[in-house]
Amino acid sequence: MKKFIFIFLINIFSITNLSALIEVDITRGNLDPLPIAISPLHVDIKSEKYKDLNVKELGDKISGIIEKNFRNTGLFNPLKKDAFVQKPDIAHLKPRFEDWRLIKAQALVTGKLLISSDKLKVEFRLWDLAAAQEMTALAFTTTPSNWRRVAHIISDKIYERLTGEEGYFDTRIIYVAESGPKTQRIKKLAIMDQDGFNTKYLTLGNELVLTPRFNPTNQMVTYMSYFRNMPRVYLLDIETGTQEVVGNFPGMTFAPRFSPDGKKIIMSFAKDGNSDIFTMDLETRLVERITEHSSIDTSPSFSPDGKFIAFNSDRSGLQQIYVMRSDGSNVKRITFGKGIYGTPVWSPRGDLIAFTKMHKGKFFIGVMRIDGTGERLLTENYYQEAPSWSPNGRVLVFYRETKSGNKGEGFSAKLWSIDITGYNERRLLTKTDASDPSWSSLLSK
Repeated sequence: MKKFIFIFLINIFSITNLSALIEVDITRGNLDPLPIAISPLHVDIKSEKYKDLNVKELGDKISGIIEKNFRNTGLFNPLKKDAFVQKPDIAHLKPRFEDWRLIKAQALVTGKLLISSDKLKVEFRLWDLAAAQEMTALAFTTTPSNWRRVAHIISDKIYERLTGEEGYFDTRIIYVAESGPKTQRIKKLAIMDQDGFNTKYLTLGNELVLTPRFNPTNQMVTYMSYFRNMPRVYLLDIETGTQEVVGNFPGMTFAPRFSPDGKKIIMSFAKDGNSDIFTMDLETRLVERITEHSSIDTSPSFSPDGKFIAFNSDRSGLQQIYVMRSDGSNVKRITFGKGIYGTPVWSPRGDLIAFTKMHKGKFFIGVMRIDGTGERLLTENYYQEAPSWSPNGRVLVFYRETKSGNKGEGFSAKLWSIDITGYNERRLLTKTDASDPSWSSLLSK
C-alpha cells in the first residue's frame, strides 16, 4: 500500500476569545442540538491549470462533509442553506450577524477555497452570532486530492472550539469485511474513513482474519489470522503496507491489544482448557505471564495510563469483569449485575469502561465507571459486541448481527455507532458486511 501523505500549513488569523462564548451541552446526546449555519465555501482560482475544473462543486463538497460530520454527532443541527441570505464571499469577510440570527443560528462557519499552482488552500472562520464576533480562524494548505481530509480536520477544529473536547472526524476505522453465507464466510481486513469513504482492503481473503486493533500512538494494527489452521498474530503498518508475524500462538482465544505507549501487546493464551493473560514486548519479543489462575481469563485491555488492566474471567462462576494492576496484582471484581459480562475496553479518557453484556437472550453494549458503578446500557439487540472507542471517548462503534434462517439465509453483520449518552444510534455504511471494528487515533496529531 502506498504511504498516505498529507502536508498542511496552519495560519492563525485571530482567536478573539479563548473561552467559548457558545456552550454546547455534550452530556445530553441529541437533545436540543445547537443550530449552526455552515456556509458554502467561496472559491478563488489563481491557476489556469484549474480553470476548467469544477472547483465550486469541490467547495460545496467540503462544506457538505463538514455539515454531515456535525449532523452525525447529534449535538448540532446544521440549518438548510436555502435559508441563507448572505453570499458566501461577503459572509466570510464580515457576516451580517442580525441576518443569521433571524434564522435561529447560534454559530456560523464560513470559508474560502483558493487554488494556485498545485496547492489547495482552505480558509475557515467560526463566528459566535450572539456575541457578534469571530471565535477562530485557520487555514490549511495541501494538495487538491486531499480535500476530503481537509474537511474532516476543519470539522475537528470547529468541534473542539465549540465543545471543549477533541474531535474524532479525521480518523479511520479498521474492521473485518465479510461476504458469503454464514457457514462459509470470506473475511478480509478493510479500512475506511470514519464516515465510510475511502474503503481499502488490506488482505485478500485467502486466510481467516479476526479482531484487528489499532495502536493508540500510530497507524499500526495488530490482528489474528489463521495460516493452515494455526493462529498467528500479525503487525501491519497501514501507511507503508509492511507486515510481520509476531509469532504463532496455538490455542489463543482472543486477539491482542496494544499497550497505551504502543510498545507491548497484551493477549490471552488457552492451554488444557484454561486461559491466562500475557504481554509481549514488541522490541525484545519477551513474553510475560500476568495472570495464573485455574479459571478462564480473557479480553484484556489497558487503562490509558498503562497502570491497570481490565479483563473478563469466570473465576466467580459466571463471566464477569475484573480490574488489576498491570503486573497482575490487586485483582478486583467490578461487575455484580445480572447477566454475563465481557469484552471490557477502557475509554481513552480513562473515566469509563465499555463492555458487552448478555442477559435473558439479548446482547447489550454498555459503559460503567472504572470501579463498576454507574452501569449504563446503551443499546440492546439479538447479537452485538466488540465495542471500540472514538479517540475522544465520546462515541462507541460496534457490530451487530441479524437473525438468520435455518440455512443461514438473510444473515448479516453491520457496523453501528452510539453516543455514550445512549442517544444518536446510527449505522455506518460499509460496502460489505462488517464486524470487529477498531477506531484509530486522530491522524492529524
